[in-house]
Amino acid sequence: MPEIIFLIIFIFSLIGMGMVVFRKIPLLVELGEPEPAQFNWYNLFSKTQNSFKNLSFFKGFSFEIFLQKILSKIRILTLKTEKQISFWLQKLRERSQKKKFGENDNYWKEIKKIKKGDEK
Repeated sequence: MPEIIFLIIFIFSLIGMGMVVFRKIPLLVELGEPEPAQFNWYNLFSKTQNSFKNLSFFKGFSFEIFLQKILSKIRILTLKTEKQISFWLQKLRERSQKKKFGENDNYWKEIKKIKKGDEK
């Protein structure tokens, strides 16, 4: 029963979408081909840079020094992250070694029990 209701809703939805598309086809035909936008990033960047240089508190601003500082901070952050990941890996390895060592600890005791049982 629910499948029939869902099928009816689906069919009416398709009919509704078809009607909307059918009504909009004449408007879409009138639009024609869109022209690709010619956007020049270099001009935008140079205009922005020149406008910043004209501001009073950016007179002594050097973009290269700013870039050096940003890259230095990114490098420091990367090194800190690498050190933390190395620390986590070391802890995981130590934990797995302890588990591995703990599992084999009873091995020799079991061997001795088996040998004492064979000697009797």
